[in-house]
Amino acid sequence: MLSDRELEQLNMHEMTDAQARQLCEQLRLQLIESVSNSGGHFASNLGAVELTVALHRVFDLKRDRLIFDVGHQCYPHKMLTGRADAMSAIRSYGGIAGFPKPSESDADAFVAGHASNSVSVAVGMARARTVLREDYHVIALIGDGALTGGLAYEGLSNGGQSGEKLIVILNDNGMSITQNVGGVAEYLARQRLKPQYLSIKRRYRKLTSLTWVGRKFYSFTHELKKVIRESLLPCSMFEDMGFSYLGPVDGHDIKGMTDILQYAKEMDGPVLLHVRTVKGKGYTHAERTPNKFHGVSPFDLQTGESLKKSGDNFSAVFGRTLCRLADEDRRICAITAAMQSGTGLDGFASRFPDRFFDVGIAEGHAVAMAGGMAKQGAIPVFAVYSTFLQRGYDMLLHDVALQGLHAVFAVDRAGLVGEDGETHHGVFDVAYLDSIPGMTVFAPSSFKELESMLTHAVVDCSGPVAVRFPRGGEGAYKEDSGIQASVILRKGSDITLVSYGIHINNVLRAAELLDEQGIRAEVVKLNMITPLDPQLVLESVRKTGAMLVAEDCVAAGSVGQRLCAALTGSGVCARTVLCNSADRFVTHGSTPLLEQGLGLDPESICTRAREVLSHG
Repeated sequence: MLSDRELEQLNMHEMTDAQARQLCEQLRLQLIESVSNSGGHFASNLGAVELTVALHRVFDLKRDRLIFDVGHQCYPHKMLTGRADAMSAIRSYGGIAGFPKPSESDADAFVAGHASNSVSVAVGMARARTVLREDYHVIALIGDGALTGGLAYEGLSNGGQSGEKLIVILNDNGMSITQNVGGVAEYLARQRLKPQYLSIKRRYRKLTSLTWVGRKFYSFTHELKKVIRESLLPCSMFEDMGFSYLGPVDGHDIKGMTDILQYAKEMDGPVLLHVRTVKGKGYTHAERTPNKFHGVSPFDLQTGESLKKSGDNFSAVFGRTLCRLADEDRRICAITAAMQSGTGLDGFASRFPDRFFDVGIAEGHAVAMAGGMAKQGAIPVFAVYSTFLQRGYDMLLHDVALQGLHAVFAVDRAGLVGEDGETHHGVFDVAYLDSIPGMTVFAPSSFKELESMLTHAVVDCSGPVAVRFPRGGEGAYKEDSGIQASVILRKGSDITLVSYGIHINNVLRAAELLDEQGIRAEVVKLNMITPLDPQLVLESVRKTGAMLVAEDCVAAGSVGQRLCAALTGSGVCARTVLCNSADRFVTHGSTPLLEQGLGLDPESICTRAREVLSHG
C-alpha cells in the first residue's frame, strides 16, 4: 500500500514510463481494496488511473487548474495529492469527501458533484487568468455521459470562440462520441498522434516562428493541411466550435497519454483531447458490468457481491407502483435523466419500452419534455433525484406550472442522502417547489403511503404534482394514513411535534422518550406540504401552547417557517422551535450521524422539546 509519505517522495515529472506504469498498478490495487471496504464511486475511478497519473506527470496541479466534471473519477487524484492514507475513511463522517473539495487540498480546483459544468468553469478560470495576467494551465476533464447535458455544449461553444488557452479532456468510456468513418480516419489519427510526428511538428513550429516569413509560411501550410484533412474526413463538431481536436487516444497507454498531454500543453488556444478508457479497468466484475459498479457499498473482492443486505426501498416501491398504474392507463409514461436503475425504473423500461424515455443528463430538457407530453394528453412521470431536479427549476415554472399542466415528479433522494454529501443532499426542494404556483407536494412516510399518494397524484390530481421520498427503506412507521392534508398520530397535551416523510419515525420515538419523562406530546404528521393546510396544527397548538417542527431541509422556506407564519396570522401565541439544517450545506457521512449533528435524531428532538417547555 502506498502511503502519503511514499507518494510525496515521488518526482512525478521525472519518473520513467516504466515507473509510471508500476505506479498505476499500485494505485489501482489500492483503489480496489479501499473502495471494497468503504464503498463509493468505483468503476469510473478505475478507468481514470492512467489518465490521472499522466496529468500529474505533465502539469503542476497545485498551480494549474484541473476541473473535474461530476467528480466520480477523482479518487486517484486524491491519492496523489496527500490523501492516500485517508482513503480508508473516504465519504465517512469527518473523513475526506468522495468528490473534489478545495477545502481539503489546493489541488482540488473546484467543487464537483453535478454534471456538465466543467467546461464552463474552465472557460471562466481561463478568462480570469487572462484578465489578471497570470500564468497557469486550465484543464477540464469531462466524461462522455456529461456531454448529454446542454450546459456542456454552452461551455464548449463559448470556450471554442474564446481563443483562450485551455484543454478539454473528453474521457470517452462507453458512449460513441464521433462517427466511425472507416480505416482512413483511424490511420490518420494514429499517424497524427505518433511521438515522432509530434516531435517534428514541435520543431517545425518553433523554427517557423523565428521570422515574419516563417510565420506566414506556417500559417499557409497549416491552412493547406486543414483543407486536405477536411477533404478526407468529416470535420468534427469540436473543430467547428473552434477547438483543435486531438484523438482518439488510448487512455490506458501511460506513455502515449503523457506525450499527447505534453503536446496539448504546448498548443495555443482551446484544445479538445479525446481519450478512450475502459470503465472498471483492472477489476473483472466492474469491467463486465460497469453500471452495477458505478456507485457501490462495501463488497466482497472475490465475488463482487455487496456485503450489505439489500432490502426493499422507496425507489423500488415507486417503480412497482408506476408499473401497476401503467398497466391500467396507456397514457402513463416514465422519464429519467440517466438514472434508470437508481430511480427504480428498470422494470418499467423492460415492460413498457415504448413509454420509457431516458433523456441522458438533461434534467431541464426532461421537465420541458414532460410539459410537452402533458399538453398533448399523456401523463408523464419524471423520476429524478431532488438535487438534480434543481436544474429544471425554470422549466418547472415556465413549461409546466404556467399552463397548469399535469406532470408528475417523483422526487427521489429527498432530504439527507448520506455519504455523497453537500452536492447531493435533497434539502432544497421543500422550499423551491413551494414557490411554484399551482404545485402540489406529497410527502409519504411509508411504502404504503408512497403507493397511495403516487396513485392519487397520477390518477386524481391536476396540474403539477410532486411526490417526495427518501433514499433507502422505511422505518418503524409502516401505516397508510390516507391522502388527507395531515393527521394526528399520537394524542398529547403538553407540546405539538410536527413532521412529515421519513422523519416522522424520529418524532414518534422522541414522543416516546418524552412520555417516559412525564411529557405528553401530540404528534401531527403532514401528508401534503404544498399547498400547506395548517388547520390541524393550529388546533393542536392552541391546546398545547408549544410547537416543535422537525424536517431535514434548509430553514429558509421550510414547513416550520410557514407554520410559524400561520400561527402569527391566526393570532396563536406559542413557544416554538424549528429543527432543520439551518442555512448551511450539510457535510457527508452516514445519515444517523448527520441527523445527530443537525439535532434531528430522536434524542436531540426530545432535548429541544424539553428546552422549549422549560422556557415557558
